[in-house]
Amino acid sequence: MEVNWVIPGPETVVNTEEIALESNKILSVESRAPALEVRDWVHGEALASFQLDRVYVLEFCGTSCGTCEEAMRGLIELQETYKGRGLEVVAVAAHESAASADEARAQLRAWLAQFKKLNFRVAFDDTGAMDTLWMEPSFSVEIPQAFVVDRDGYIAFIGNPYKLHGVLPQVLGGTWRTSAQAQAAERERIAEGEPKARKKALRNQVKAKFAAAEKIEDWKTALAAIEEGVVLDPDNLLFRQQHVHLLLHKMHDMQTGLPLLRQLIRDGINTNYKMMLETAFFELFDPAHDYSQFPSVERFAMGKELSEHILAQARLQDDYDRAVSYLMVAWYYHASGKKDRAVELLELALQPLDGPGPDGLKDDLLQTLADYKREK
Repeated sequence: MEVNWVIPGPETVVNTEEIALESNKILSVESRAPALEVRDWVHGEALASFQLDRVYVLEFCGTSCGTCEEAMRGLIELQETYKGRGLEVVAVAAHESAASADEARAQLRAWLAQFKKLNFRVAFDDTGAMDTLWMEPSFSVEIPQAFVVDRDGYIAFIGNPYKLHGVLPQVLGGTWRTSAQAQAAERERIAEGEPKARKKALRNQVKAKFAAAEKIEDWKTALAAIEEGVVLDPDNLLFRQQHVHLLLHKMHDMQTGLPLLRQLIRDGINTNYKMMLETAFFELFDPAHDYSQFPSVERFAMGKELSEHILAQARLQDDYDRAVSYLMVAWYYHASGKKDRAVELLELALQPLDGPGPDGLKDDLLQTLADYKREK
């Protein structure tokens, strides 16, 4: 999972030093370990600082990270295996998305409950301090990300936690940090990570410029920002979606926006990229949008092609994803006047669902179905 961080203002030129600490010091193997500055500790006793003669694994993880669950189980195993040799594992959740710190903390605790044998400290930080001290200056852009601090208080390893099984025995034995193998691995990591971090920072600058312009409804400036983002990262779905949405729904520039939407649909169908398909569909049929200025013939032609593909793929999905697909396609049939078909799809979507669900999908299906039946 790629993570976001606070970056310099929109007019600042980003370079390696600006991505690193304010002191312009890059964090790498053989650097002194930074401080532990977290909001609080949600599991285990608080740890104020690293103690000499102990080896620490500090891992950044998060509840929305697809591979973090497996990484946490790996940490439990490592802590158990090496506890007698002075290993202390610490996990830090610094990238939780929630409406408030309390909700983020509760979300984290609920996620941790699945690990019945959790045997190490877990910290929560929503201040950005840990990113500033650890992730940014080391060119780390994805989680899970592991840092190993050796018995002398120096960084001995930075990288994917799945590499720890091979690295930790050598760190614990005092042979890793200054080895040729460690230096070669670190050079490779920086060579790969630095361009990613720089590109990430530039993307965040684009997002900051776009958000500032969007807030004051300066669509011309917003368009310039998002076009900059598309040039920087042509495959970024968020930039492509914002580009299409801005042109079609804010600036009502159909001549420019519709070809971009058609390309988005073609790319989604050709790659069968579920999120891209849904993004394109929402631009065409989200009930929250005003389509009075859309050319209806073209809109429904694109909708038909997209709906047929989504329905074909829905046969391969589980009940929840199929229900989401049927709800979307029902919007198309309803908008195109085929209300019986829309009702049929909603009823099919509801059949296997048991209970309201955590995100209100069943409630949305029931409400939409009631609205459509009332119209009939």
